[in-house]
Amino acid sequence: MAGHSQFKNIMHKKGRVDAVRSKLFSKLAREITVSAKMGAPDPAMNARLRLAVLAARAENMPKDNIERAIKKAIGNDGENYEEIRYEGYAPGGVAVIVEALTDNRNRTGAAVRAAFTKYGGNLGATGAVGHMFTRVGEIAYPAAKASADDMLEAAIEAGADDVVSDASGHTITCAFDGLGSVAQALEARFGEAETVKSLWKPTLTTPVDEDSAQSVMKLIAALDEDDDVQNVFANFEVSEAVLAKLTAA
Repeated sequence: MAGHSQFKNIMHKKGRVDAVRSKLFSKLAREITVSAKMGAPDPAMNARLRLAVLAARAENMPKDNIERAIKKAIGNDGENYEEIRYEGYAPGGVAVIVEALTDNRNRTGAAVRAAFTKYGGNLGATGAVGHMFTRVGEIAYPAAKASADDMLEAAIEAGADDVVSDASGHTITCAFDGLGSVAQALEARFGEAETVKSLWKPTLTTPVDEDSAQSVMKLIAALDEDDDVQNVFANFEVSEAVLAKLTAA
């Protein structure tokens, strides 16, 4: 297991999911508003907005919140956000990609750079580590939703590239461009997913020891805390023994 999903699994086991739900809803709403402003305010006519709404519904974001975020775009209320991607290295040579939506490039850039510096990393130029990742779509369902064979069959029919099923659930991977259509096809058969998201999947991973893993997770947590940061991805990989220590700590 590698990357940001590893960090999320550890944080989930530590019981922090509910504590950050309000911040998550805020970030999801921002993505919905930006997506609606960039295209039609109708999810059926706007692929990016459709994906943003699917992601919000998968996180149990209330329908009223979703509609309010879309109306905010229709009314041209609020700030105009700019998409920025930052790339750099965390301790141990771990590659990190940070996606942000901001109304103040200088503020966000300074905050991201400060986080990298504080936790022993280095912020680089755009493209510095992007070649170590590929953009994909990921959909997750709980194990109880379907058998491994049924999920695999449905995912292949929907156009997905891969399915990993275990006791914790089903993780479906597909091309980024096909995420919306695959998610809709699976939803029609199995209901709403646990998560629907695009991510930067590492093509190369960097093994780290316990100390470096802790530093990387502190950096990711600091970046996640920033309201302008939408997503953080990293290519670190830890052994099961180290993962057990981090989870128990």
